[in-house]
Amino acid sequence: MSKRTVSHAFLWSLILAGIVSQPARALTQEELVSKLQSAGYSQVRDIKSTAEGIAVKATKDGKDVSLVVDSSGQVKERK
Repeated sequence: MSKRTVSHAFLWSLILAGIVSQPARALTQEELVSKLQSAGYSQVRDIKSTAEGIAVKATKDGKDVSLVVDSSGQVKERK
């Protein structure tokens, strides 16, 4: 094998090890509330784990909203 091939294989193994060795970490309740508050939500309440993610009720622009925060941290308003 050439030095270049070995170098590429080594770099790819480091990249893959970094991806595989860092599992997703769930947000703590404090981190979740902080994330939502920084996105403009207030009065965060009724935090429950569901199959979709974490269901939350909050207030934004004076209106009550229902949210779901998925495992990647994406916040989606329920209709």
